[in-house]
Order: sequence, then structure tokens, then C-alpha cells
Amino acid sequence: MPESRWPSARLDLGFARSQFPALSSDWAFMDNAGGSQVLAVVVDRIREYLTTSNVQLGASYGVSVLAARRQREAQASVAEWLNAHDPCEVVMGPSSTMLLQTLARGLAPSLGPGDEIVVTRVDHESNIGPWMALESRGVTVKVWEFDRERYVLDLERLERLMTPRTRLVAVTHASNILGAIVPVAEIARRVHQRGAQICVDGVAYAPHRAIDVRAWNVDYYVCSFYKVFGPHHAVLYGRRDRLLALANQYHYFIPEDRIPYKLQPGNPNYELSYGAAGIADYLVALGERAGAAPGDSRRARIEAAYAGIARHEAALAARLLEFLASRQAVRLLGPPTADPAVRVPTISFVVRGVTPDTIVGATDRRRIGIRHGDFHARRLVEALDLDPASGVVRVSLVHYNSIREVDRLIDVLSGVLPASR
Repeated sequence: MPESRWPSARLDLGFARSQFPALSSDWAFMDNAGGSQVLAVVVDRIREYLTTSNVQLGASYGVSVLAARRQREAQASVAEWLNAHDPCEVVMGPSSTMLLQTLARGLAPSLGPGDEIVVTRVDHESNIGPWMALESRGVTVKVWEFDRERYVLDLERLERLMTPRTRLVAVTHASNILGAIVPVAEIARRVHQRGAQICVDGVAYAPHRAIDVRAWNVDYYVCSFYKVFGPHHAVLYGRRDRLLALANQYHYFIPEDRIPYKLQPGNPNYELSYGAAGIADYLVALGERAGAAPGDSRRARIEAAYAGIARHEAALAARLLEFLASRQAVRLLGPPTADPAVRVPTISFVVRGVTPDTIVGATDRRRIGIRHGDFHARRLVEALDLDPASGVVRVSLVHYNSIREVDRLIDVLSGVLPASR
């Protein structure tokens, strides 16, 4: 993992919290897997764009030239955050769901009867539904089941599913319910050995660990900025050669080699793209406070930031997991460990004899934001033999949360969950 380069990295929590205006309220935000709070620098950049360069790109006059330069800056910043080879490998769009649908439509003409796609039971529906829809073209979709005792995807099961006709494996990087981290680099290696491609949903992973699409050698990787402290916007990374091979999703006269343009029908949202560039700037500053030297590369400082994030989040997760383990009525869904190599601090559970809405109602009254439901991972919830209507209780922490906030939550839960005997 990249953070192993920074074994002594520490998070400057005071600095981190000072960068999020919403944290000045008395709410404790623990529904971050649904949407994180937004950085001040992101808000400032959006305002700057709208007030000084809110024109269409491509003209010769000065403000249009400025707008185009800012879009190139945004592409480069996001590519740096992902550790992509080239800014043209960055496709911006309104949501991860929409970008995965765009990707599926772009791949569709190259697929036909007898071709196979593998999806998992643990993914968000955004990385299942678009591939299932290709069954109408004669594509066979296989489901990679998970180990229901250990909450992991077994690699040997994947090996048995793949055949010479496997064209794509779609997999999450971290479950948005189980919190379990999936070994993407090893899966990519095995998938490529079979001559197939891999598409990774990194939405639930990206707020917690450094992304390195180059080191992992993935073909496609998608994540949402609004869950990584930015605006309601998203990005699809694709290897340059892969994007070039996709069918054009824009007007017929757009050249096939115009990437990412041919995959952004209607153009991306300019001000949100420019705002998203503030995420990398924040991580660079956070990384300097975590132990990286100002002379280190921006990428190195981003990795140092995530190392500090992982360490702090592990402490948060350990506190909550220890409490939940002390209550016999609690069924934890996901790894019982806080080890940052195993899980992210997205912690879901159900309680025997207590409905999820009862628990969430109690936290609502104490101004603690959590949530219950299936979180659009309905196939997973059904596989766990749970009612999708009530689903699971999910506490999704990020680095700006504090031990004090977790203790506030535990105090509320202590009054709602049955005491162990």
C-alpha cells in the first residue's frame, strides 16, 4: 500500500477540520459514504470560476481562453490525484453511476453473443446494472459470489468463473456496506492473464486511501468527488488505449480519437470540474503536515496525507468496533478488525430486537448524522438475508471525524442497543 512509505505519518486533525466550513456546526457527520462535507477551497474555486470565467470554451477571446486553461488545470490535477499517466485519461461526468453507464455503452459494440462479463454480489448497483443490461446483446453475465462468513471475495472463485470468453470483470475496491477492501492489483493481474479487462468502482475507497491506477494496472476506475470532499461530480479513469477503443458517445462528427471529449456528451460541468481540483491541493497541504517535506513531489505529499488519514481512521474504527463487539445482539456486517489494510471505516450492522429506524431516530435527535437502508447495494443486502426496506445501520466515518464524535455516537447507541448479559 502507498501509505507504507510513510510509517510515521500523523493526521493534523485540527488543520483538517478547519478546512471544512460545515464542521463549525454542532452536527457530527457520519453519513460520509453517502456524501462527505465540502472543502472551503473547493467552494472558493467554484465561485472563482463562475464569477470570472463562466463562458463557453473554444473561443479566441481572453475569458474563453482562461476558461479552457482552467479546465486543462482541472484535468491535470485529477490525473495527479489518480496517478494517471495522462490527463486525457480523465473523463469527468455528473456521477459515477452515469459514467459507468457511459462506459458500458462505449464497450457494447465490441461485445456480442457468447462474450462474458463477471460482476460481484457486493458491488453498488452502479457497477452491476449497466453490465447486466448487456445481456440483451447476448452477453453472458456471471456473478462472483462472496464468502458470507469472512465477507471477502475469494480469488479462486474468480478463477473458476473466468473463461477464454471473459471480456470484463467489474469489481468494487471497497464495499459501501461491508467496508472490506478488495485486492484490486492482484485481481487485475489475474484478469489480464486471461486477456480480459477490469473495471473498478472506487467510490467507497477513494476518501480513505491513495488511488494509484498506474500501480494497480486497472483498465477503468471510477469515483465520485462528492464523497471525497468535493462537489457533486465524478470521474472515470480509463487507460488511454482503452478509451480510444470505446465507441463515440457524443455527436457523430466528434473524432474517435478525441478523448475524453467523445465520452462527455453535453460537456462536463466546468465549474465543478475546476472545483474538484481543490481536492488534490488540500491533500498536498495535509501531507506536508503529516510528515512529507515541502520539497517532496505533490504526489508524494498526497500519499503522505492518505497515510495519516488511514492511521487516524483506524483509531476511529477500532473505538466503534470494540463497542459493537461488546453487544451480543449486534450482528456486524464486514471484517471485525480496524486494520487499515483490511477495511475502511464504513461500519454496518443490524441489531436483534431493535429496528434500524429506531437506532437512526435516536441519533437524529442527538444531531448525529447516520443512515439506514440498502445503499443501492440491494443484491448484497438480499444475499445477507436482510430486508432491503430497512437494510442495515451504517456509520461511515472519514478523517475529519474525531474520537469525541465517535464517543458521542457510542453514548447514544448505549441507550438504544440491548445490554449484553
